[in-house]
Amino acid sequence: MIGTIQVVRLPHAADLPLPGYATAGAAAMDLLAAVTEPLTILPNGRALVPTGLRVALPAGHEWQIRPRSGLALKHGIVLPNAPGTIDEDYRGEVQVIVLNAGTEPFTVERGMRIAQAVLAPVTRAVFEEVAELGDTRRGAGGFGSTGTG
Repeated sequence: MIGTIQVVRLPHAADLPLPGYATAGAAAMDLLAAVTEPLTILPNGRALVPTGLRVALPAGHEWQIRPRSGLALKHGIVLPNAPGTIDEDYRGEVQVIVLNAGTEPFTVERGMRIAQAVLAPVTRAVFEEVAELGDTRRGAGGFGSTGTG
């Protein structure tokens, strides 16, 4: 299934390509850093990285913003709120909160693939208060209760 995402490219992203899938089987599309000058993030530091994009997602969908595994492995670059959510009714610039969990400063360059986004359907629910919940084999067992770790 192919959905359509309407996009406005802001002036600071005018020369950057729109998000796209790296391969035919990719689940996520890459988001590029629309920084106007290099942005250095110190170890344990955070930064808000602009993408230069405003989007209108299809009704009933969200954009899940996720870290890139290569940046996480090689440099310790993670997204502290991963997955971040872009709601279908948000119309501001998509920006990515980046955390340098590595041991060295990391510099975000213009056009760098900084995160990835998955278009995902949203299921909404309402709460129904009840006196009891049905029993399960696990019951109230919490952290580590299923055996390992």
